[in-house]
Amino acid sequence: MTPHLHQRYPELADTLPHVRLGTTPTPVRRLASLDTVGADIWLKDDSVFGDGGWGGNKVRKLEWLLPDALRQRRTTIVTVGGLGTNWGLATALYGREHGVKTVLALIDQPEDDHVRAQLKRLRDSGAELHFTHTKARTIASAPWLLARSFTGLRPPYFLPAGGSSAVGALGYVEAAMELADQVRAGELPEPSHIVIPVGSGGTAAGLSLGLRLAGLSTRVVGVVVNDTLKLDEPTLAKLAGRTERLLRKRGARLPENLSPIGNLDIVTEYLGPGYGYPMPEAATAQALSADREHMTLEPVYTAKAMAALLDMNAHGRFGDGPVVYLNTNGPR
Repeated sequence: MTPHLHQRYPELADTLPHVRLGTTPTPVRRLASLDTVGADIWLKDDSVFGDGGWGGNKVRKLEWLLPDALRQRRTTIVTVGGLGTNWGLATALYGREHGVKTVLALIDQPEDDHVRAQLKRLRDSGAELHFTHTKARTIASAPWLLARSFTGLRPPYFLPAGGSSAVGALGYVEAAMELADQVRAGELPEPSHIVIPVGSGGTAAGLSLGLRLAGLSTRVVGVVVNDTLKLDEPTLAKLAGRTERLLRKRGARLPENLSPIGNLDIVTEYLGPGYGYPMPEAATAQALSADREHMTLEPVYTAKAMAALLDMNAHGRFGDGPVVYLNTNGPR
């Protein structure tokens, strides 16, 4: 299927390549067992997105990042993440399928069964792992990692944590247009809000831009789960702006009067002690989601976002709604 961005802006087909890595559209359904108070809650289930060894929101980003790397004839990706990084694993697995090697700098995070299982998957993925432990040591070692990852005279393709670059954010510009199609088809009502975890910002920034391009008034509620990066509204608005400029630079005839960014709300009250640290409310949300809706969440990102949604809904923060929960977790 041709991506929505290419359908709407055919001029991008030659300038902004795309590779299909998952099946669309991802399903939507009401979570009736969870919306006993407040607004109706709906699910857009991106956990099923990804036809390879991992799924979830990272794979949507890779649909644009991998072909961009290959267009530049880069054969190695250098990136960074925590010990349990979903992003790093998805990059390693899908990159390997497309002849691209992945080099990962890994920063310490609290270790539990989830992180230990993910670290084993990383070791088995074929990625080259470097345990840099801290953010400061990762920054200090970056020049060395980049220098040793050259292929001949060709440098590696460097990506920030989570693939949250202007190109990576296109994955959720595309997803927003997909959601708008589902609204028009009557699969769900137009949501007043969509709730997501924010670990690196690309998903939130892409949705913010994509919803405006698609003509939806839906607000993005980003639940910050990572305190190692700056993830406030101005920072994510800048990323959305860079993605908009990328589209224009590549030839997309976007509306000149595109509404200014103002559909993004960032909340920080549900981080708990910090990135990767357990939070009782998240554990409760994880259990409720599994027991009542057979939905698998993990403790670092998606359970905290669900805890935020349930608490905010109980306090009337979404008004009449409806509100969509975007499940970005994609274990295989």
